[in-house]
Amino acid sequence: MENEHADQRRFKSRSICLRRLQEMSRRRGKNEVSFSRCCGFRRRFDSLGLHRPISHATVFAAWQVTNVPFGDTLNVRKYPAGSSQKQAAYPNGAVLQMTGRCTGGINLLEIVKQPVSKQEQEVRYRWCEVWHDPAQNGNFVTGWVYGKYITPH
Repeated sequence: MENEHADQRRFKSRSICLRRLQEMSRRRGKNEVSFSRCCGFRRRFDSLGLHRPISHATVFAAWQVTNVPFGDTLNVRKYPAGSSQKQAAYPNGAVLQMTGRCTGGINLLEIVKQPVSKQEQEVRYRWCEVWHDPAQNGNFVTGWVYGKYITPH
């Protein structure tokens, strides 16, 4: 019973921190924010003796879902392939936390200073990795989205 409560606290802490991260990114108008700076995430996990999240990224790039046809959603896949298992779906306007990694060796964090149109062109035919909570229960995992349907936030 005590372990269940500890798990619930850990998931709630991750969720709160990611919400803060998203809000900080929105307020500052930047498309990257330090995850550890967001709310002392590393320090908090170390002091509580909890496991760190799966993603090795300490900085996330905020990209937004766009250009999805009316009434449709952008699928997040387990692997970078259209035939891979669907994890979740997001509508136009949803902000995604990108790890920065894309197929073909593209790193979103390295192209951040380029004009938006150039960034979109770089990822248009690539799959990019996203850090998300598909079940909205605090259990964050990585997944992949097709670059044609995302733009820097």
